[in-house]
Amino acid sequence: MERTTQVIGQSHTFMGALERASRAAALDRPVLVIGERGTGKELVAERLHRLSPRWDQPLVIMNCAALPETLIEAELFGHEAGAFTGATKARAGRFEEADGGTLFLDELGTLSMAAQDRLLRAVEYGEITRIGSSRPMRVDVRIVAATNEHLPDKVERHEFRADLLDRLSFEVVTLPPLRARAGDVVVLADHFGRRMASELGRERWEGFGPAALDALTTYDWPGNVRELRNVVERAVYRWEKAGAIDEIEIDPFQSPHRPGAGKPRPVVAAAAAPVPPVGDAEDPVVACEEGPSDFKSRVSRFERDLLARAMAEHRFNQRATAEALGLTYDQLRHALRRHELLGAGA
Repeated sequence: MERTTQVIGQSHTFMGALERASRAAALDRPVLVIGERGTGKELVAERLHRLSPRWDQPLVIMNCAALPETLIEAELFGHEAGAFTGATKARAGRFEEADGGTLFLDELGTLSMAAQDRLLRAVEYGEITRIGSSRPMRVDVRIVAATNEHLPDKVERHEFRADLLDRLSFEVVTLPPLRARAGDVVVLADHFGRRMASELGRERWEGFGPAALDALTTYDWPGNVRELRNVVERAVYRWEKAGAIDEIEIDPFQSPHRPGAGKPRPVVAAAAAPVPPVGDAEDPVVACEEGPSDFKSRVSRFERDLLARAMAEHRFNQRATAEALGLTYDQLRHALRRHELLGAGA
């Protein structure tokens, strides 16, 4: 998949975060970028580097969660030959590679306390020592770090050094999740859709129809921009009709043939409950108008009453209602649309 390097959005909350990053870029101080997964933390780190006086020097990226704890320090600070088993030759670490430029440490909160100790010294004194060496060396590196965790909480739990957090948080840029970026879903979806259509060699981009836009704009996007991109690109490549795309599959794992689907539920013995009399107004399954009524109409009325009651109980929050009813978000939306209840909290 082609790497996305553009920072796209126009909402007030998102533009405010970008403005803060842009102002901090010119200062040779550490910056901490905070945000949920998929919000674009690495893109903001690149922006901080490109707008800084170090723009023509290396930008070195390291994901602290991608390596086992035993190798983190060697990866950061390098090692000499024979420093440990398997170290057959000397190797420079990320600090040396980033000398004169910027070192981006993603998933900062996963660093061990030992690695934090060495990182603090490097940040405070501008010195590192390769593992297996006693000779410190000077490095000129600007640190940009990112995390999806609330580091002050980790400090209180003694899982993160308070002094290191103080040193790295000269400026803190918090990226809003996509659900808090009013209007940006449509802008991003159009951008990803156009690019995917071009990649597929399609001559025209017709955009999204009303049903697709409704699905895109009412979903919470827990995976943020990364999840939106996947959904849009999948919809574009699957769409083979003329005109605007009007079908969106948000969750590709909801196949009736998925592992575990359709398995019989275990039978749990329970005391028999008394059967309420037909016509009991407290139970929607039997509450019905007097006179002839077929089975389908009673079931439909029960379903509608159950949906309406659940929506009201959860203050018309569709995601909370879906979870309470054991439905996916898309299944709930379909049921609400079928019973003409979509206006409630849509």
